[in-house]
This record gives sequence, C-alpha cells and structure tokens, in this order.
Amino acid sequence: MQNEMQKPNFEFVALMAALMSIVALAIDALLPAISNIGEAIHSYSATDNQLLITMIFLGLGVGQLVFGPLSDCYGRKPVVYLGFILFALASVICVWAPSLEIMVVGRILQGIGLSAPRTLSISIIRDTYKGDYMAKVMSFVVAFFILIPVVAPAIGKLILDAFGWEAIFYIQLFFALVVALWFWKRQPETLKPQYKIPFTRHVFVDGVREFFKFRETIVFTFVSGLVTGAFLVYLSASQHIFETQYNLKEAFPYIFAGLAISIGLSTFMNGTLVMRFGMRKLSLFALTVFCAIAILYVLLFWGTPNPNIYILVGFLSIQFFCLGFMWGNFRSIAMEPIGHIAGIGAAINGFVSTLLAIPIATFIGDFIADSVWPLFAGLAICGILSLLIVVTTRKRKQVALTN
Repeated sequence: MQNEMQKPNFEFVALMAALMSIVALAIDALLPAISNIGEAIHSYSATDNQLLITMIFLGLGVGQLVFGPLSDCYGRKPVVYLGFILFALASVICVWAPSLEIMVVGRILQGIGLSAPRTLSISIIRDTYKGDYMAKVMSFVVAFFILIPVVAPAIGKLILDAFGWEAIFYIQLFFALVVALWFWKRQPETLKPQYKIPFTRHVFVDGVREFFKFRETIVFTFVSGLVTGAFLVYLSASQHIFETQYNLKEAFPYIFAGLAISIGLSTFMNGTLVMRFGMRKLSLFALTVFCAIAILYVLLFWGTPNPNIYILVGFLSIQFFCLGFMWGNFRSIAMEPIGHIAGIGAAINGFVSTLLAIPIATFIGDFIADSVWPLFAGLAICGILSLLIVVTTRKRKQVALTN
C-alpha cells in the first residue's frame, strides 16, 4: 500500500481512467446510431431500442460478481485480460446481430466483459490509496474518464455518417486493444501475494458476509444505485428527448457533450476540495442540492409542455454538476472499510448498485414518451430516498458515538 498522502502518478490516473473509459465509449458512441441500428435490425420502437443502452449495464453488474472474486484469487491483471477477450467476442456478435434480441445479448456480453477493467480499476486504486486521498485520486480518474462521454457521441456521429454504425463497434475494439496493451506494458500487479485468497467455492459467500458487516458500505452502495438509476434514465432516453421531442438530431452530440463537461468540471473540483472538506460533507451537500433542483423542476413544469431547450439544459447542467461531487465520493466511502476484500467488495458494490439502477431506469424510461417531466420526477424521488437514507445513517452513527 502506498502512503495515502503520496501524490498520484499522472500515468496511473490516465491509465485507470482509460480502463473505465471503454465502458463510456461502448455506451455513448452508440447513442447517435440507435435509430439507425433499429432500422437495420427491424426494430422500430424507440423504447425497445433503449435496451441497447440499459442492458449493457446488466452485463456490467453481473460480470462484476465473477471477475471481482477471481481478481482476489489470481490477481487484477489476468482477470482484466479475460474481460477484454470477452468484450472483443461480444462486439463481433453485435456487428452481425440480425435482430434486437441477439443485439441485446451481445450488449449484455459486452457489459460482462467490460466489467473486468471497469471494476478492477477501482480495486487497483483501493490497493494503492485509502481514505480521503483515495477519493481525491478517484475524482481525478473520473475527471479524465468524463472526457470520453464529452466527445463520444460526436465521434459516433462522425463514424456513423462516414462508415455506418458497424464501424462504431470496430473503433471500440481498436481503443480496447490499445488500452489493453498499455495496461499490460505499464501497470504492475497491485494485489500483493500475501493478500491473495485461495479459490474455493466459499470465496464469494465469505466475501458477501464480510461486505455486509459494514453499515456505511451497505448504505452508500444502495445510495449509489439510486443515483445511478436516476442518471441512467437520462442516458438511455437522451437520444429520444433531444432528437424526437426537441427535434435537435444534429445538435444532440454537442448538447450531450456540454452536459458531460458539467460532470467533469465538478469531478475535477472534487479532487481538490475533498481534502479540505472531506468526502462525506461534500457528497451530502451535493445530494441536497441535487434533490432541490429536481423538485423545483417538477413543481415549475407540472402538467405543462416541455420548456425551452435552454431551460432544460440549465436544469440538467446543475443536476449533473452535483453528480460530480457524489459518484466518486459515494464509491470511496463504500470501499473505505473493505480494502482487505477490494476485488470482491468492488464487485458487490457495483452489482448491487447496478441491480437497483436498471429497473429504476427501465420503469421511469417508459414514461418519457412526450415529456421530460418524468425524468425529473425520477431524479427527485431517487434523490429524496438517497438523502433520507444518508441522513438517517449519519444520525444513528452520531448517537452510537455519543453512547
């Protein structure tokens, strides 16, 4: 374990961000092509085609349960390589899929494969840093990671117009190959031999039991799921909202990029502010503002048509600015007590939060047909539930400390 006050190496931050970024590229670069893919595979329902986005998250959640425990047994690096191989095979399935059902299977398998680099990058960070300093490193990693969602839709649109939607999958494969070679060449194994857990059929069960011993870990895993679910509604419906409801097909990649920048900016700021205020105070304040903005939109536009696009983007920008102070901090708080099972812990954390997020996104997404209002109603409900859970936990902890 490095000293927790040691400054993070720039290449380390960039490499961890690259491992996470393949997920963003696989999701966001495809957004401008969803309607084109639907036509190619004879699927003409906008809500059904949203499965191409939401179902990759199902794969991400399930895959973590396999790759997390394996990484605690055999090390981080071999398992990351296994994930890359599965992702490559799944991408081929997507390119040749004749129907929506087969394409969805390919997207789920893509998610399973990508869960290895996505989850184990967090395990590697936890192997290397701890405490508020881990939150600082995580913030810088996520700030770099956000660069991909900023440019991915625009890149996807350019590739779509020039070469067709299949080429988007080939570009993803090329990027994955480059990152895999970089990871192989430059990143040492972070799981020390003395911390490796012998592989037995009990390894996962024992990990789950250990995970659920820590109240804060459980609480912030559930809160991460609620907040991620609310954001996933936007992610899966954004193409429909901006292209269909607002008739802004050409501007969609740039609007998406602008909103992603707001997350990146706050995430970068969090990397500096977290050492001054602490990850718990920052994330609680951001969650409170997140709730307030969502509730304000719900009250202002209840029963009315969609507002002007500038008003919508303004509300969403503030919402996403708050997310930058929440995601990394929530994950760091959850992971802090379970560094001794970082692989399994990151897997369970990711699986439970994803398991919550997918049905939330699927349920709320069905209502976003003619109006954006259900999106903000979902953001408000998920935010309020998260805030109640966090505040209740803090009060119980304070009472326990005074006794």
